[in-house]
Amino acid sequence: MINYNTNEKIRDLFQLRKADTVRKLLPLIILVCAYSALVVYVERIGLQLPETSPLKHFTTFHTLLGFVISMLLVFRTNTAYDRWWEGRRQWGSLVNCSRNMAIKVNGYLPDEDFRNRDFFKKIIPLFASALRKHLQAETTRLALDTEPHPEIPDFDTTRHLPSQVAVVISSKLTRLNKEGTISGEQLININADFTTLMDVCGACERIKNTPIPFSYRAFIKKFIFLYIITLPFGLAFTLHYMTVPIVGLAFYVLASLELIAEEIEDPFGKDDNDLPMEKMAGNIKKNVEDIIYTNR
Repeated sequence: MINYNTNEKIRDLFQLRKADTVRKLLPLIILVCAYSALVVYVERIGLQLPETSPLKHFTTFHTLLGFVISMLLVFRTNTAYDRWWEGRRQWGSLVNCSRNMAIKVNGYLPDEDFRNRDFFKKIIPLFASALRKHLQAETTRLALDTEPHPEIPDFDTTRHLPSQVAVVISSKLTRLNKEGTISGEQLININADFTTLMDVCGACERIKNTPIPFSYRAFIKKFIFLYIITLPFGLAFTLHYMTVPIVGLAFYVLASLELIAEEIEDPFGKDDNDLPMEKMAGNIKKNVEDIIYTNR
């Protein structure tokens, strides 16, 4: 995710970042400008169409369509941002839940129980790491870690990794309760946070696995294409070759909004504007290590 200073407004106007849509759209912008120039040349010089040509009325047609397409793009970007913000809210819940579990474990376990403290210090952050890899992978066939974990010897990387971590945590808590290390009331308190882990996982999977309907996305792209491809026909009579930069600018604005929406509608990818899940997982690991006391 790109961090920026809100006070540096002027520099942002002239700074081109990797995620800037100008870089991605530049070849298409040049193509649209060349097409617009060709239309103007054919109408005004090649065919020498009169000012009374019916094509001149395309400007009225595009005025009406412009309002419709703007409403569609507003809805599109708002829907995409809602998905991005919902993903951020879920990871915020994961951060809070991990801290709460660490605080309770640190309070419930005896000070001299270093083995179980070390276990929870590793396993709680492991859920965030597994969820990040699970969400960023096209499939879940990824190893959980490059190093083996003594407490978790046989992880099946073809299965749902976050669930496997959750099963290990649940089994460990149940065993500690049976051994009398933690009481039934303490187990219920920890289970409230434990349940939140899988709730967050399910909510993130819902965002990941339920994209914007394809027919809706395809319709907007076709609408933008038809709008831009017909825009020069009417403007050529009144703006002449000024039509070229104006159509290029219109294409840049409309296509950029669609590109931005496509990028942020999946907040769990690896694009510049996606959620910094790796950093958040690292913060969870650091917070848990700070909370759970294991000094010998």
